[in-house]
Amino acid sequence: MAADEDALICDFAETYHIYDYRRLPPLYAATLAAGLREDSRIRTVMGGLPVSLPLFLQLAETDALNLIKWLNSSDGAEGKNRPKSLLQMFTGDDSAVEGFDSGEDFMAEWKRRTEGHNA
Repeated sequence: MAADEDALICDFAETYHIYDYRRLPPLYAATLAAGLREDSRIRTVMGGLPVSLPLFLQLAETDALNLIKWLNSSDGAEGKNRPKSLLQMFTGDDSAVEGFDSGEDFMAEWKRRTEGHNA
């Protein structure tokens, strides 16, 4: 409830047709909350995802397929017109993907990040 009471209320209404969860015994309400499906609003909030897990995975899969298709195109060979990430559009987070212009650039960054971590 502390994470997002409105999400919990909507999930209870949609899933169980319970419109006032406060009338339930607390342990019963907790049991029902634990039984909500994986893509419920409250589980999405509790998981820290900006979208439901199934949608997150679908967007990531689509991005991967688009990238494979692009890499096998003439644009991909020339490194131009890289497809935009649907996941980034939905989440606003672009920190998960980083691109490099060449293998040398990648290796230089790899060396910089791993320096001193090889014990």
